[in-house]
Formats: sequence, C-alpha cells, structure tokens
Amino acid sequence: MSPPDPTTRRIAAVFGLTLLEVIRSQDRPAEILQDENPSVTLPRRLGLSDVVDRQIRQYGEAVKKRRRMTETEVIDLMGLVLRRPDAEEIFLRAGQRLADVDGSGPGRIARALPTAVAFRLARRRTGRRLRQLFGNRIGAFTSEPYALEGRSLLFYRADSRGAACSFITGLCQEILREAVGEDGQVVHSECEARGDAQCRWTATGEIRAREREPVGDLLRGPEPELEAG
Repeated sequence: MSPPDPTTRRIAAVFGLTLLEVIRSQDRPAEILQDENPSVTLPRRLGLSDVVDRQIRQYGEAVKKRRRMTETEVIDLMGLVLRRPDAEEIFLRAGQRLADVDGSGPGRIARALPTAVAFRLARRRTGRRLRQLFGNRIGAFTSEPYALEGRSLLFYRADSRGAACSFITGLCQEILREAVGEDGQVVHSECEARGDAQCRWTATGEIRAREREPVGDLLRGPEPELEAG
C-alpha cells in the first residue's frame, strides 16, 4: 500500500491546535520567582510567544471552518515540538486531550459492560478517532483484546527517535482507561525507532488478567473496519 499524498489536506486542524495549546500550557509558569524579570524570561518560552499565539488563533479558526492540514504541514509542526526536551510529554498529553470522539466520554457506557465488550468498544472508538483526526486508518488491531500495530506510520516518518509515537500512547491509554477503568494501561511495546519491525501499542498490567473472561471468545477476531489496506 503506497503512502498517502503528503500534500492532501486530510489531517484535522485540531491536531495542530492541540499540540500548540499543550506547548503553551507547558510553558506557562505556575508562579513568577521574586528575582525573575518576566520581560526577559517569558519571551524565551516558545509557548508564550506571539508567533505561537497567532498560530493558535489561526488553527482555532481552521477548526471552526473544519479545514484540514497536509501531512507536510503536520510534520513541520512536529519538528517544532521535537526540538524540545519535553517533546514526549507534549505528544502524550496531546493524545490524551484528543481521545474523546464526540464529547460523550467513552467510559459512561463501557464501564457497565463485561470487560471483553468494553475492549471491543475501545478498539472501535480508537480506530474511529484516529480516522477522524488523520483522514485514514492508522495501523490495525490484532486479535488480542487491545493491541494496535502499524508500520511506517506518520509519527515514525516525522520522528525516527520515537517521541512522536507518544501521541498514540496517550490517545489509546485515555480511551482504554475510560472504557475499562483506572487499571487500563497502554504501553508502546514495540517501536520502529528502537529497531523493531513495527510500532505496537498494547494493554498491559492488571487489565491483561481480564482477557479470558467467557464472553471474550466471541470477540477475538480482528476488527474488519481497522484492517490495514
């Protein structure tokens, strides 16, 4: 399957808006030290600069008008984030913020269901949210209760060191946590940036003990809507 055209406007502008909002939040000081001169120190914080503020307003207008970004624009923006020492945290937090599909919160219904059913809802919700944000499928789920895999994804193409992959970690973990409870944890167990053949995000910890619930056997097949093309 050939990679998508990087000049096609398919990526939701809310992705760019959220990255910059997280940067601004990271750079906003909790307090001003007594001997700190804000006129000198604050302009050095990227998130508080006029350039970022202006770009946030532009992305905000683009979101209202449902405009989209090209892959080239997104990779350039990721490059700005990747120059920061806290890049991994920024991508993680952006993923968590963008996990919600429609504002309803995935856990309100899922937590009342058997865990295996909640896993299936989490898989579907993850795939749907990724398509909403990036305009196409991002990887595919395996037959495990919650394991997303992909090769040569946008995040690896933008960052061969692997920090950008934390966006998927944050998004997946937030959706899974809301679906199955506080012990729903996701790890980036394999990464092309670390020399693995693919990137892989999977449920781990206590939540894996629930995989053998009786209803689970009915839900083991891969999600057809998420199969890689």
